[in-house]
Amino acid sequence: MKKIIFALVLLNQTLMFAQNYKFGKVSKEEIQEEIYPLDSTANAAYLYKQRRSYFDFDQSTGWFKLITEIHQRIKIYKKEGFDYANHSIVYYNPDSGDRERIYSIKGYTYNLENGKVVKEKLSKNNIFKEKINKYNSKVKLTMPDVKEGSVLELRYQISSPYPTSIADVEFQKGIPIKKLESQIEIPEYYEFNKNSKGFLSLPMKVSIKNENVGSTRFNVEIIRFEGTNIEALKDNEPYVANINNYRGGVKFELAETNFIQIGGNFKKYSTTWGSVCKQIFESSSFGEELNKSSYYKKDLETILAVAKTPEQKIGAIFQFVKNKVKWNGFIGKYTDKGVRKAYKERLGNAADINLMLTAMLRSAGLNSNPVLVSSKGNGIPFFPTLDGFDYVISIVEFEEGGYVLLDATEPYSKPNLLPSRALNWNGRKVMQNGGSSWVKLTNSKHSTEENNLYVKLKEDLSIEGLCRTKLENHRALNFRKKYNHVKEESLITQYEEANGIEVDDFKILHKDEIYKPITRNVKFLSEDLVESINGKLYIEPLLFLTQHKNPFKLKERKFPVDFSTPWKVQSLVTMKIPEGYKIETIPEAFAIALPDKLGVFKYEVKQSGNKVSTVCILQFDSHVIAPKYYPYLKDFYSKLVKKESEKIVLVKM
Repeated sequence: MKKIIFALVLLNQTLMFAQNYKFGKVSKEEIQEEIYPLDSTANAAYLYKQRRSYFDFDQSTGWFKLITEIHQRIKIYKKEGFDYANHSIVYYNPDSGDRERIYSIKGYTYNLENGKVVKEKLSKNNIFKEKINKYNSKVKLTMPDVKEGSVLELRYQISSPYPTSIADVEFQKGIPIKKLESQIEIPEYYEFNKNSKGFLSLPMKVSIKNENVGSTRFNVEIIRFEGTNIEALKDNEPYVANINNYRGGVKFELAETNFIQIGGNFKKYSTTWGSVCKQIFESSSFGEELNKSSYYKKDLETILAVAKTPEQKIGAIFQFVKNKVKWNGFIGKYTDKGVRKAYKERLGNAADINLMLTAMLRSAGLNSNPVLVSSKGNGIPFFPTLDGFDYVISIVEFEEGGYVLLDATEPYSKPNLLPSRALNWNGRKVMQNGGSSWVKLTNSKHSTEENNLYVKLKEDLSIEGLCRTKLENHRALNFRKKYNHVKEESLITQYEEANGIEVDDFKILHKDEIYKPITRNVKFLSEDLVESINGKLYIEPLLFLTQHKNPFKLKERKFPVDFSTPWKVQSLVTMKIPEGYKIETIPEAFAIALPDKLGVFKYEVKQSGNKVSTVCILQFDSHVIAPKYYPYLKDFYSKLVKKESEKIVLVKM
């Protein structure tokens, strides 16, 4: 009963504060609130999050434009919430043609001074515009005078000449929302599919109103969503592909336009994945780019003078494109510069590079096609939509069966070893006739790490030894991406700090030989790996390879654990103990498996004379662990940490 009363009091406080949502009407109680009543861990919260999108007839163009009004009020509870004082608005701003416009930006920061509410205005000096690429720009702004306890209020409008594209309605964010209101108003000339996403849904309220443009009268569908005390869906655990996939919301996808009654046309839009892919293929920045070949003809002749088999051709052309054209960091299913210009300037986006690769492979007589992909940052496309794909790679299929996937944007990739950004469930192969079919993107090969430690425990209780580490597949690719540009001195320092040891010798082999595993050899010594208590020595069998923390801490996880690929880490430690000591106890062997063969952990410590050998294997055979298995995974890691933390005990003879 006490818990129920307490919850009702908190709920009453939540409803009592911030009832006046008019811009500029921030209450003293909102600023005084020290914690979010329903989640004391929240660093910040939306007190109010409002959005209205409507179609406005533009007399100057004789057509509709889409206006979106945004109003949000954010409470900062802790310093960790200061990031919410920074806001970015991405908008369509091509080098030529119609563009979106951000305007009427107005903001205030509210604080208490001597018991009174004071506000500081967002200055134009704190508002910046930044060009992202030839298509997009963003407005960046920073709210002034932000402190613990501040309330931030921001309002702005977006005008778009493209009424066929309505931004997603978002119900959830990484912080709680006390009050949410979203309203979309659509004239009868436009029909949108409304597809729910994520785990949280809100009721959709629909009504109709009438509007006039001159003598024309038409209906407008009003779609409204309201919510209170919406919990946060935080991105605070590892192995998350894209948290926005799992936050509640609604996606609007244009289904048809019908202007017949006002003298226009009727048009039906993409309703199947096949029609989506055909529409993309027919774009001049996609399908037509595949037919251009004169720009690489001489270089390809040189390649084919040496490369004769399909495997040789694939390897040589793939490596040539990677060396010839550098990726500019921008994804895209449509070319940016176009393949000819990208080839000449040696720089391009993902489509420039991989459509070029596909064309060259075709010219070499290989059965190659582009594969449309939704990158990890774009989420998983559950419904047919043009926005569902934002990336493209290449495929080569063999007459005898099987295929290889290629992405020449990644210098350290190999055939069938795609960068993590492209490993997002399935891609859609687009053939020369515009037909399409699904292709599995995830690699069945394990990303592997093998550690071999040979160590000697000296009489002064220091340890010296050699650690040899071998990395293959994605572990090798990611290592090369992260460390190949780092100086050896920095690598040594990082290794020493991470493992609490002193490095005596350090070598990395095959850094640039992508078809060989990365091998790292480290000679080391340490005085911190052995504990001496009452004449006994205590040593963790895996030494600095021991995992001490469970990465999974949530009570419940509503989204999958995404490892990108299956993976395996195997460690073998051989330890020589000093003369005059004998083993009193060693940890018992242990093994545990996840349900449905998702993963295993095996651990064994053995003694042979004056040597102790430890074998540890951690292996996941699926790249995704569904939310229903999360309790098992959390318990699995808890037992793993406990077992690895058990110690070998040595006593004097």
